[in-house]
Amino acid sequence: MSDTALTPAAGTSQVGIMPNGLLEMRATKRAAARARLQNVLVKVAAALTAAILLFIVGYILIMGIPHISPDLFAFVYNSTNLSLMPALINTLIMIVFSLAIAFPLGLGSAIYLVEYTKRDNRFVKMIRLTAETLAGIPSIVYGLFGLLFFVTVLGWGWSLLAGAFTLAIMILPVILRTSEEALKAVPDSYREGSFSLGAGRLRTVIRVLLPAAIPGIAAGIILSIGRIFGESAALIYTAGAVAAIPESVFDSARTLSVHMWVLYSEGLHGDKAYATAAVLLGIVVIINIFSARVAGRITKGEKHA
Repeated sequence: MSDTALTPAAGTSQVGIMPNGLLEMRATKRAAARARLQNVLVKVAAALTAAILLFIVGYILIMGIPHISPDLFAFVYNSTNLSLMPALINTLIMIVFSLAIAFPLGLGSAIYLVEYTKRDNRFVKMIRLTAETLAGIPSIVYGLFGLLFFVTVLGWGWSLLAGAFTLAIMILPVILRTSEEALKAVPDSYREGSFSLGAGRLRTVIRVLLPAAIPGIAAGIILSIGRIFGESAALIYTAGAVAAIPESVFDSARTLSVHMWVLYSEGLHGDKAYATAAVLLGIVVIINIFSARVAGRITKGEKHA
């Protein structure tokens, strides 16, 4: 082979041939630039989200707090005081009834899907798809279903019971999915350790897995409570809008969100509607803080134990 075959061709330059180290350095710089850009975009998105949230909360508080008066907390509603207390009590009753129906079903279904079935089989996939579909259905559709089935077919009428069952169906997918993810997040070493000590599957679930999954399960309960507090469309069709504390489960009951909608839709009591919204916002924040602290204490107690 001649020496001319080993030399660069005429017109070529040694500068065009880059060593591997230089190529890797440039690739590293490009990756670092992309990472910085992504970091900036994430921070901007977080800042915009926080700003929008603070704007909504601040607007509600500014418009509502000046109109809060002792008359709003009277136990008897009339056209003069426009009290929200009966609606608040009805909301708390609705939360208790709805969770009493949906929580055992959702948690039990999650335990069955995670611990008693083979993972990623067709039945589990079908249940997950159904739960995700139900979670995406508009609340007005649930209200129409509750009106046709609970109110009309079962003959419950516009009642607390019809509203509670309708809300239970609405929050069931949320409780199921959050409980399922919380149980799946528990390390398999917990299960293996419990089985190695001779505990059965049910005992392992009750004594080992559920305590470890409490924060995730509590998150599902908090989300469900928040949805019940803010729901109005489904309850208008099922629970009605009577502003009084029901004497039985078959009496109509107006919740806080429905109460706020009624006041604002009349066009005469917008200030009272904003005051009700401010009280509703404060209650939701208190419930979230209280639930988070309870879940944290339970988790710490389990760790120390």
